[in-house]
Amino acid sequence: MEMNFLFDGPESAPVTILLAHGAGAPMDSQSMNRIVEALAGEEIRVARFEFGYMALRRSEGRRKPPPRADRLIPEYKDAIDALAHDGALVIGGKSMGGRVASMIADEEFANGRIAGLLCLGYPFHPPGKPDQLRTKHLEGMRAPTLICQGARDPFGTSQEVCGYDLSGAIEIVWLEDGDHDLKPRKTISGFSMADHLQTMAQHVRRWCDGQTK
Repeated sequence: MEMNFLFDGPESAPVTILLAHGAGAPMDSQSMNRIVEALAGEEIRVARFEFGYMALRRSEGRRKPPPRADRLIPEYKDAIDALAHDGALVIGGKSMGGRVASMIADEEFANGRIAGLLCLGYPFHPPGKPDQLRTKHLEGMRAPTLICQGARDPFGTSQEVCGYDLSGAIEIVWLEDGDHDLKPRKTISGFSMADHLQTMAQHVRRWCDGQTK
């Protein structure tokens, strides 16, 4: 399958982040565009790609459901293979895209192909099903990992996640009152979406710097 990438940020950046989309929205959704704009504003190079099922939605105009996350692993590895980049590479994605990346992160880190993993709104469990955890592989994670999560994300709130047994290689940045797209309720939190995206991007910048020293 031909891999098409969307690039943002300076070509000369020392770090490139490869981002995959979530289960229900394409790589150029409003949410992804705003996230990438914030990252590029911190002088980070970002490459986006789409899994095959989403590309078919775009080309055929029909809604094809996503396959199981583990079945997308070969496509993510293909994207790494196809991506031309200079400097360090961080893999990750929004929601399901980050989950797929997390399934290959340790292997790719051990092989020296990536510097770390970035998950934006990790789906720790399906909404309303807190007992169906998707965290087993995160317990022994060795690859440096940054998760940026809204504190009221229905896929894993701050109160829920603080009780999980997660690897010490994982750092979580909590965005106050943020939902699955990191969006807060300004009247409750005092923060805007722009505030949280800037905070997210600044944390990612500092974290990336730490992985490439």
